[in-house]
Amino acid sequence: MQGWLEKLFKIQAQGSTVRGEIVGGVTTFLTMAYIIFVNPAILAEAGMDQGAVFVATCLAAAIGCLIMGLWANYPLALAPGMGLNAFFTYSVVLGMGYTWQTALGAVFFSGVLFFLLSALRVRSWIINSIPPTLRLAIAAGIGAFLALIGLSNANIIVAHDATLVSLGDLSQLSVLLAGLGFFLIIGLVARQVHGAALISILLITFLGWLFGDVTYIGIVAAPPSLAPTFMQLDIAGAFDVAMLSVIFAFLFVDLFDTSGTLMAVAQRAGMTDANGRLPRLERALMADSTASVAGSMLGTSTTTSYIESAAGVASGGKTGMAAVVVGLLFILAIFFAPLAAMVPAYATAGAIIYVSVLMLFTLRSVDWDDITEAAPVAVVLLMTPLTYSIADGIALGFISFVVIKALGGRYKELNWSVAVLAALFVAKFIWLE
Repeated sequence: MQGWLEKLFKIQAQGSTVRGEIVGGVTTFLTMAYIIFVNPAILAEAGMDQGAVFVATCLAAAIGCLIMGLWANYPLALAPGMGLNAFFTYSVVLGMGYTWQTALGAVFFSGVLFFLLSALRVRSWIINSIPPTLRLAIAAGIGAFLALIGLSNANIIVAHDATLVSLGDLSQLSVLLAGLGFFLIIGLVARQVHGAALISILLITFLGWLFGDVTYIGIVAAPPSLAPTFMQLDIAGAFDVAMLSVIFAFLFVDLFDTSGTLMAVAQRAGMTDANGRLPRLERALMADSTASVAGSMLGTSTTTSYIESAAGVASGGKTGMAAVVVGLLFILAIFFAPLAAMVPAYATAGAIIYVSVLMLFTLRSVDWDDITEAAPVAVVLLMTPLTYSIADGIALGFISFVVIKALGGRYKELNWSVAVLAALFVAKFIWLE
């Protein structure tokens, strides 16, 4: 068995062991397993069957991890992405009024485009043509968007007729438990405890049960039916011209997220060559895009790579075997549907806010001394949550970047692709809104 694993994953050649790969895979799973509770809760607000989404989440993650591990041989785990699931529900479905079936169609098309871009090897050209400032801004904008959603789900901030938003009733049980969940995650992360978000979600759910706010329905059972979401995507509906910006947002966020995560994890695992390039890069990217296409058919939002994989690498996982372990654990998680169904919104709010903190870290790399760099970042950071749309935040970021650079006499820092995209976004706001 060990010889077969060595032939398949080149474990010794990568300076690892079978035990290290297993420990790394388990560590990665524990750090990202919160998604099996958070994703169904978010997509359920779009009108999707929560049990079916739970199964789809686990299966899409398993498919992505297994392809990444067996074909690309990277210790990179995948699952439906935070931010993209919120965009799916709150912007595309609830905000723009599309059905969740049409939104799944948009996820399908973005996955197909991602696959083609990876297969044709034009990914590098696209990423290099987008200014680093805008890539940082998009990540931070999504972080702010998630913070707003998490705070709203916890009733820490509530709607107000005069001021739009206001501080909620801090004496409510849900508010207190949500706040406790967030602080618990931060405390555990500071102590380098793996699975901090998962521990927090389970503990807050248990406390909700103790206080009589959660009804116990079980821990383990046969998986729920996938039928309510399986192959329910509306491909024809996604052909709407107004959906182009949505498909663009799904595609580019996934593209930036996957590329950045892949580079960070590969460097940590020592998988880059002397020139800093990644072997089997196209395979890794196609594994990600294939998982998104499969996820849209199963019934979940865009599947993407998770930076939490770095925790598994630090624990010993340096080959695709670690990703395979994560995939198998996601399959096993399907049988814990009753536990997932018991988790209240305020139990996942802390995890959502925690992820937003991680995404806001990108702001440290912004050149705040250069106003032509800082201002577009501020536009994306503010407008993404305030418009409740990642797509609009990205669009306004591109437009502001071009206008500010041009008026500031820095037009030489612009390239034609950014200018064209900005012009298309202007046209969208004028004629398609």
